[in-house]
Amino acid sequence: MQCIAQLNAAGARFDPIPDTYAAPGCNKLGTVQLSALSGDQGLFGISNVGPLQCKTANTFSAWIRFGVDRAAREILGSPLKRVETMGSYACRNVAGTERRSAHARAEAVDVSGFVLEDGRRIVLKSDWDGGSAAEREFLRVVHKSACKRFGTVLGPDYNSAHEDHFHLEGTGAKFCR
Repeated sequence: MQCIAQLNAAGARFDPIPDTYAAPGCNKLGTVQLSALSGDQGLFGISNVGPLQCKTANTFSAWIRFGVDRAAREILGSPLKRVETMGSYACRNVAGTERRSAHARAEAVDVSGFVLEDGRRIVLKSDWDGGSAAEREFLRVVHKSACKRFGTVLGPDYNSAHEDHFHLEGTGAKFCR
């Protein structure tokens, strides 16, 4: 599969997951379980991530390497160590609707923070508006970078449900808030 080959070439550590159907509109088709992502200078850990559709995993891997790690080094003066997520696959609807979430197809991941090699932890909930000038700039730069790669990106300025994370969805029309 081309997607798996691309993920391998990017240096990601992952295991393919067998296709499963959980409920109407909920499935894990062509998914992988990421355990680490590769950057320019080494591997990054990922916390709390579940299955991701391979295409979304590839987009996520490239964003972390080229968007997040490079911005961390340039703006904050330290490489990335770990990405903190609030998960990926979940068989559920979009809040307040009857429509299935992209999470129900493992096409989305929610990122809540970043840990740097120097020990700093940049968290969306507290640092989007309350962090240092450099931390706020970093979060806005990586948000903008995500908007160039993912189909849908929702962040703290979108609504209160996203005040503590970036919702990154790998498919669909471009929508960035």
